[in-house]
Amino acid sequence: MTDDSVTLREALQAVAPGTDLREGLERIKRSHTGALIVLGYTPEIEAMCSGGFDLDIPFSASRLRELCKMDGAVILDKNNWQIRKANVQLLPDPSIPTEESGMRHRTAQRTARQTHLPVLSLSASMRMISIYVGPHHHLVEEPESLLARANLAVDTLDRYSQRLDEVLQTLTVLEMRDSATVRDVATVMQRMEMIRRITSEINGYLEELGSEGRLLALQLDDLIRGSASERALVMRDYIRDQANVASVEKHLSDMPSEKLVDLAVIANVLGLSVFEVADLDREIQPRGIRSLSLVPHLPWSVIKELTTHWDSFASLRGASVDELQSIEGIGPYRARLIRDSLEHQAQVAANGIVGW
Repeated sequence: MTDDSVTLREALQAVAPGTDLREGLERIKRSHTGALIVLGYTPEIEAMCSGGFDLDIPFSASRLRELCKMDGAVILDKNNWQIRKANVQLLPDPSIPTEESGMRHRTAQRTARQTHLPVLSLSASMRMISIYVGPHHHLVEEPESLLARANLAVDTLDRYSQRLDEVLQTLTVLEMRDSATVRDVATVMQRMEMIRRITSEINGYLEELGSEGRLLALQLDDLIRGSASERALVMRDYIRDQANVASVEKHLSDMPSEKLVDLAVIANVLGLSVFEVADLDREIQPRGIRSLSLVPHLPWSVIKELTTHWDSFASLRGASVDELQSIEGIGPYRARLIRDSLEHQAQVAANGIVGW
């Protein structure tokens, strides 16, 4: 994500419903007056200002509304939320290209492109709030519209989560039977990445919804609880080099949507060497990291030692209690706990019932 994209997200959070700035903007909309507001006070902005008043007073919604009755721009210092200037004329570089037609919006876009600060432009006639940051232009939507789209995304996430549970359960059963294939692993990772993308989209809506998205945030948290750690465990079980977890995650996150439907592409990102379709049906052994994570109170350092000592989950499951005790940090009690846990997992997987 670029610096301008991060700044835009911060600006969206600043104008979300429930914030003082949004309250000020709503008052301006109700009074049918426009506004030009710069969120940031830098030497570059100061040099761009002509005329107006120096104020340096605390920000409030009522003050913003009164100051925007004048035609000029209002400059806010967002670091300590002070109103620094009001009714100023902004003079950005006129050679900066702009696609806008109205004078207020043209000034806002040029100022944002020159300074890379968030600039808000509120249209008096259309009563719409625009945010400009660098090359980005974002139209602030009404909460009702955002909620409708967010709820649709949550419904989609719910369906994908149910499907993920199914394919993850299938993978677990196949792991216990030593018959998991590259296709099974790639399918699970595909579903996990789809869920991550839908979740990211919903989080964007939540940032814009502010206080209006509280219930939606609770619903989202319930749907994705534990999904990030589950994703990491599956990746560590199967990627060729565990040191590349961050790199693999980035490759999956940056993958175009049209590539995400190709299981062979996903498998190759994991380093599973798929050169033709038949390679997807090649059997593959996990390291056993995900299964060991279910053993109560088993430290990550011990899990690493176990999966380093035994190079496959099948060989780890065949280890005796005495062999497990040869690993540093594992005594008789912990060795028996590991043995019993793996046997229990194998038993429930044999019945096709797995709870993760």
